[in-house]
Amino acid sequence: MISASLPSALSLRLRTNLRWIIVGLIFLATTINYIDRQAISVAAPTIMEDLNLSKQDYSWIVTSFLLAYALMQVVTGLLIDRIGTKRGFSLAISWWSVANMLHALGSGVWSLSIFRFLLGVGEAGNYPAALKAIAEWFPKTERSTAVGILNAGPGFGAIIAPPLVAWLVITLGWRMAFVVTGAIGFVWLIAWHKIYDTPEFHRRLTQQEAELILGEQFRNPAPRVKTPWHHFFRYKEVWGLMLSRFVCDGAFYFFAFWLPTYLHDVRGFSLQQIGLFAWIPFLAADAGSLFGGWAGTRLIRNGMTVNRSRKLMIWLGAAMVPVAMPAYFVSSPGMALLLIAVAMFAIQIKSASLFTIPADLVESSNVATVWGLSGAAGSVGGMLFTPLIGWLVDHVSYEPVFVIVSIMHLVSALIVMLFIPRIEPLSPLRREFGEEQPWKDITIR
Repeated sequence: MISASLPSALSLRLRTNLRWIIVGLIFLATTINYIDRQAISVAAPTIMEDLNLSKQDYSWIVTSFLLAYALMQVVTGLLIDRIGTKRGFSLAISWWSVANMLHALGSGVWSLSIFRFLLGVGEAGNYPAALKAIAEWFPKTERSTAVGILNAGPGFGAIIAPPLVAWLVITLGWRMAFVVTGAIGFVWLIAWHKIYDTPEFHRRLTQQEAELILGEQFRNPAPRVKTPWHHFFRYKEVWGLMLSRFVCDGAFYFFAFWLPTYLHDVRGFSLQQIGLFAWIPFLAADAGSLFGGWAGTRLIRNGMTVNRSRKLMIWLGAAMVPVAMPAYFVSSPGMALLLIAVAMFAIQIKSASLFTIPADLVESSNVATVWGLSGAAGSVGGMLFTPLIGWLVDHVSYEPVFVIVSIMHLVSALIVMLFIPRIEPLSPLRREFGEEQPWKDITIR
């Protein structure tokens, strides 16, 4: 329960900012998630040469991950809402860490596809658990900043993965690269179990921070309402989230899974050069996540509505993504990387607000479920796009891929406008399932 003891000045500062420590821990989990996910991307040229795999073979291995990721985001969202954030996150990272280590046993398309599928099963739990934790720990005014920090994890993981995995492949071989990266998750678990709990039961949470996070719920606790998952299909806003993610997620997956291969095939990069330079667009992606989250929070604090703030940031990001199109045509590898970096920056500006919308629409007890539905749709879109990438690269070139990627986020932003005319709580759900008090976030100033 809430601690009543008087802490020291330093301890007080830490305790009144406990929510930021929590989101930092979640950021690290997402970083590990993407290191494990990116390991195969960096090692792909070596693996394909060693096992005699084609680009199409590699696309099917990637697709198997996305298939599991799509199927399991719905399941893990429901599971995490049922068993709670702490246990749900623990189960997810344990599963995906073991699955990543199993890649060391890969011998061809089928075995690697099976291990990628298992990895996708575990990694599907990361974002539903992370968004649920943010909904539990942050008032609405701060959520886009928290999501921006969380969403910097993929970029940071992708920054670390190229030099780390390239060094492991060169020094220990590609099989040991998976063993080492997979083991990192178990270190994170120790910190997670020591630090995390929900605000209502966290022993180190001060009353000041509890009132900021929980608002009226702290002073007058109301029972949380758990809505059956299928009822969310009644709402066009949820369909809008799903369709928006279905259209746009494949663009990020293209850069995440294919950038090292593109740099090797088109720009002639060696494995060492991939390790030295492939992280640059993901550093830009991190900057976009942090800027998008900060800017969204700043707009709300300056008086803009949540609805206008989220949509403005979504359109700002979407309008910048098409700079990726000329990246294929420029002769300079450095200029190509720069344009890709700007596109990644833009994608994550958009994502910082788009990924926050589930927490704007439903209360924390349902956030993982709604995130799971939208994330599953995004993964299905990415899953369908990936074999097309493989076919286009093998039979045409990367050119049409860059063209498609450049317009996907504009279409996604348009879908948000059409299906979600106002970003606000789905209050009819609250009335239908017995909530007596109006649903609103009250920020204690």
